[in-house]
Amino acid sequence: MIVTETNTYHDEHAKFCEEKSATAPIWLQELRERGLNQFHELGLPTTRDEEWRFTNIAPVATQSFAIAKVGAFVDSQIDQLIQQAELDEDFHQLVFVNGRFAKQWSHLHDLPGNVIVESLAESIGHCPNTVEGRLAGNGDFEQSVFVSLNTAFVDDGAHVSVPDGVSVDRPIHLIFLSASDKPTFCHPRNTVSLGKNSRATVIESYLGFEGARYFTNAVTKIELSESAELSHHKLQHEQPNTLHVATTSVHQQTQSRFRSHYFSFGGDLTRNELNCTLDGEGIECTLNGLYMPTGDQLMDCRTEINHARPNCNSHELYKGILDDRAKGVFNGKIHVFPDAQKTDAKQSNQAILLSDDAVIDTKPQLEIYADDVRCTHGATVGELDEQAIYYLRSRGITADLARTMLIFAFANDVVQGVEVTAVRRHLESILLSERGLPNV
Repeated sequence: MIVTETNTYHDEHAKFCEEKSATAPIWLQELRERGLNQFHELGLPTTRDEEWRFTNIAPVATQSFAIAKVGAFVDSQIDQLIQQAELDEDFHQLVFVNGRFAKQWSHLHDLPGNVIVESLAESIGHCPNTVEGRLAGNGDFEQSVFVSLNTAFVDDGAHVSVPDGVSVDRPIHLIFLSASDKPTFCHPRNTVSLGKNSRATVIESYLGFEGARYFTNAVTKIELSESAELSHHKLQHEQPNTLHVATTSVHQQTQSRFRSHYFSFGGDLTRNELNCTLDGEGIECTLNGLYMPTGDQLMDCRTEINHARPNCNSHELYKGILDDRAKGVFNGKIHVFPDAQKTDAKQSNQAILLSDDAVIDTKPQLEIYADDVRCTHGATVGELDEQAIYYLRSRGITADLARTMLIFAFANDVVQGVEVTAVRRHLESILLSERGLPNV
């Protein structure tokens, strides 16, 4: 990577650390400093870097961002946006505004014994030893410039911990809202840990106010113990003229089950990285995704599944629907290690271009170092079927409705894989209207 101008982040980091030094434990201060040093060493990537050659992050490199302030919003606006973000009142709900926990808009129902659902800042205060291990991990921040940047500013986010043998029946909904009339950034850090034979559903929603200008850099770390089961959903509804970069890291142990459902509708430039390590036998990993850029939006989806042990299965289906001058990027990598015999891995990326000016760059990858495996991948790019449109119109259906019906049918494979009814209905309404959440 080529080091680019990072002085803005250094100056903001100095202000941030000065503000937090009185309450932050020593290990957290040192972690933040290590993150900043690694960020400077790596530097912001350019299109000359292989992993970024289709995604130009000049808006991140050239624009000055300041730390988002907690009070840069009006309560009535928050109320209205939360009403649009809420999927079901029966869900557990944690709300974060400009990266900070907002207790007044959060609510938890009765939780099973010893389950923790709270803000990361709270957890740092009363169980620092547990949080320290989950934040530092195995040096994840050393591998990614944006994870390093997130670590440099780590302060708040969601902390979810489910002990052995416990099932959390209600989904846990994490809502992240951004509001500012000046260029600001926030760095939510989420940790999700499930013990042996436990089960949970987690939903992450990202939204912002109309006209807001911000950069969200989110990191979520997920740890699944033996026979644990997690259904993870991410709904990205950021505003136009905003930047969204996110990294989700998943570590699975023997017989665990992980299902990911990713949906991207908003933002000017978005990049979502999902890295899964299957570190035990009998693991199931399913990744589903749908991205729908329009206008001049750029949406970059990166997935990596590391089959480190034998007898594991992974299934991946990502679909893109691109209109106007939009650009999509998909890079899906499956890495089968030498010991991972009897691996069964399937990957598919499909895209529809609704405009002659829309562009998709797709790169499915297989790296196989074992000889007794079954791995497939594929990518297709096409347009709406003109004959199908003609057939529908000949039955009295308008051109716009025919187009919407075909788009819905194309995306339905991904949407119908969502187990949570409220989430599925929310997505169906977006597809039928071909637009994201209404503006505030």
